[in-house]
Amino acid sequence: MEITVENIKCGGCAGSINKKLASTFNTKNIKVDIKKGIVSIDLDDGRKPEVVKILLGLGYPEVDSVRGIGSAKAKAKSFVSCAIGKINQ
Repeated sequence: MEITVENIKCGGCAGSINKKLASTFNTKNIKVDIKKGIVSIDLDDGRKPEVVKILLGLGYPEVDSVRGIGSAKAKAKSFVSCAIGKINQ
């Protein structure tokens, strides 16, 4: 499945996303396209709500799914996830 998300800026962001999804879903078949903001994971489409919830928790909401204060919160979370991802590289 592919999910287009907001706030992906760098390899640190991608690293945090990869680590969380890999540990949660026990798969290594994850790809993050930083330029396009697309997260690809080899899971059944029925699990999309779970993946979207995890990405939102990391600060990477699905495009057009949050607005206003929710968007600001997601952006703040993404900065933290990005920094953690950079440290773990």
